Amino acid sequence: MSARDLSQMSMLELFRLDAEGQIQALVGGLLKLERNAGAADQLEVCMRAAHSLKGAARIVGLDAGVKVTHAMEDCFVAAQLGVVTLRQAHIDVLLRGVDLLSRIAATAEADFSLWTGEKQAEITEFLAVLAAAMTGGEAAEPMATPVAGERAAPLAEPRPIAAADDRENVERVLRVSAENLNRLLGLAGESLVESRWLKPFAEAMLRLKRLHDKTAKSLDELRATLAQAAPNSQAEAALEDTRRRVHECHRLLSQRLVDIEMFDGRSTDLAHRLYDAVLACRMRPFADGVRAFPRMVRTLGRSLGKQVRLEIVGDGTQVDREILQKLDAPLGHLLRNAIDHGIEFPDQRLAAGKPAEGVVRLEAHHSSGLLQITAADDGRGIDLDDLRAAIVERKLTSAEIAQKLSEAELFEFLFLPGFSKKGSVTEISGRGVGLDVVHNMIKQVRGTIRVSSQPGKGACFQLQLPLTLSVVRTLLVEIGCEPYAFPLAHAVRTMKLPRDKVEVLEGRQHFSFDGRSVGLVSAQQVLGGREPNVVGEDLPVLIVGNSGSTYGLIVDRFLGERELVVQPLDARFGKIKDIASGALMEDGLPVLIVDVEDMLHSVEKLVSAGHLSKVGRSAGDGDRARKRVLVAEDSLTVRELERKLLDHAGYEVEVAVDGMDGWNMVRTGRFDLVVTDIDMPRMDGIELVTLIKKDPNLNSLPVMIVSYKDREEDRRRGLEAGADYYLTKTGFHDETLLQAVVDLIGKAIA
Repeated sequence: MSARDLSQMSMLELFRLDAEGQIQALVGGLLKLERNAGAADQLEVCMRAAHSLKGAARIVGLDAGVKVTHAMEDCFVAAQLGVVTLRQAHIDVLLRGVDLLSRIAATAEADFSLWTGEKQAEITEFLAVLAAAMTGGEAAEPMATPVAGERAAPLAEPRPIAAADDRENVERVLRVSAENLNRLLGLAGESLVESRWLKPFAEAMLRLKRLHDKTAKSLDELRATLAQAAPNSQAEAALEDTRRRVHECHRLLSQRLVDIEMFDGRSTDLAHRLYDAVLACRMRPFADGVRAFPRMVRTLGRSLGKQVRLEIVGDGTQVDREILQKLDAPLGHLLRNAIDHGIEFPDQRLAAGKPAEGVVRLEAHHSSGLLQITAADDGRGIDLDDLRAAIVERKLTSAEIAQKLSEAELFEFLFLPGFSKKGSVTEISGRGVGLDVVHNMIKQVRGTIRVSSQPGKGACFQLQLPLTLSVVRTLLVEIGCEPYAFPLAHAVRTMKLPRDKVEVLEGRQHFSFDGRSVGLVSAQQVLGGREPNVVGEDLPVLIVGNSGSTYGLIVDRFLGERELVVQPLDARFGKIKDIASGALMEDGLPVLIVDVEDMLHSVEKLVSAGHLSKVGRSAGDGDRARKRVLVAEDSLTVRELERKLLDHAGYEVEVAVDGMDGWNMVRTGRFDLVVTDIDMPRMDGIELVTLIKKDPNLNSLPVMIVSYKDREEDRRRGLEAGADYYLTKTGFHDETLLQAVVDLIGKAIA
């Protein structure tokens, strides 16, 4: 928020901004004082926060806030002077005072009078309770507290905050909408991709320089040969002139090559710095997303009669703001489960030789380009026998199979919707929702989760997440002569599988991997391509999987790892089967990022329907004539999607970037079908159709219009121009387009 923004805010808005930071300071300080009542630094923090809030409340005319903060300030001063030692009862009352301050600060200006009227009783009650706690007498009836596990509502929308005495830091914060930041990050990502274009150009220039050097050497050899032959002054003069020109070209080429390499280095460095700077704007410290958890853990533990504290490690770890926001609910569920299911009651812990107070630990750190978050406790752990019994009781599997399940396989049941080990439902757990929420969030951000447990020592949930949702680390593979990107989080292993290691079980192909049988399928068939035919003795196999299933996908070849800047697909296409998003490679060509979860569902459908083809050797189908389709479309995204769909169906596809390009290609080439958009530069689709149908050599060529325009008059214009088929993009799916092509020209192979 700039200085200009602050000047435009009302005093009440400034007070709320100030109050948000001071209340966070109070909560953090009180929780630390509960563990160490004599911590002078924390007493000073709390006293200053209460004092600052009192002054701010007085300025905006919130007398109720002045009374509450003044009483709290007196309490902190008394503790500083040693008159009072803050114990758990004092902390309870002071935390209730913090909740009261949150409600007071959120009051609209028109409702200030309520705190001197019908809500005055709450102020009086708090002051009486705090006074009783200070004197050591009997407190009044306890004030209402939040339900265990719940958090107080925020004062306003989340924003960067700072203490009142650190206002100059606030001046240097700028409010930017998430949409604008995402757009800026996308542009920075594109600049990063574009900067890589110069590298292959520079390499081509270097190859040209080497060729030039060879030419110069050949000229020197030719000159020596001529010198040994009969003298010819005219030939020698021409040769010398050529040699001089070659050397001049060499000098200019060397100079320009140095310039290009320097520019390439500066451009790439600038693009990287720009992207890193924009990406840093999206990053927030892990502490920003977990500030409310220590208070929640304390409240929940006390409501259950357990002694428990939360340790946070790596609170300065930088996390993408979008991921941090998505982590709020999952981490809350993991902490509540740890306290309710894992941490024992004090007497049970003492009997087991543990401290009466249990510890729940949240840790965040970066590792191998990923964000690692661990939620662990030192409680009783997960009882595998109880888990097996719960699985059988809910009829998720038979008792015989449950006994054979490994520890990792048993833990997977914890994430099923509605699954819970508790027999009764409470406000905290028992409905089987919590871990399902965790699992869904992990899937959304392309991450993984791993569970481990030691009986009597505790359980640990380890989340592995991408550092940012805007960049994904992928494995590039070629499928059907097209590149596809698989997120590395779902790529288990790559391997060259000998054909003699492929076994057939119940009509399905399998191979052995890590001591278990893994299904083998063709990635080309899953994506809707032709029958799989692979050349060679070894099959390139990518093993992918999630918590539910694992398969080996046969691909054409591996292209290596890439970090790709994610480009969302046009929302008007809806969900594209087996595809999550797109990206641009270094050479500017588009690549589709695979939705592995969706692809695994597609494999399961093929398996259950019995349509899974066996992988055989190439039968030479590629040598048979394929029908040719021309796609005229100015949108890169639409053009590539249509091309990939038709290519995977076996058609030979050429593309044109607009109507004029399409007209030139259709006149000079042989095509069995033209697929065109309407709105295109230079020549629109209607004009292209009209020209084709008026040409005596082309009028029998089928033409299909695929357009966003779905009005009746648009459809009529297209058909009147001579189009044989009119399909709207808003309604077509993969099967619809392919079926329309088959209806017009038949299957791909003639």
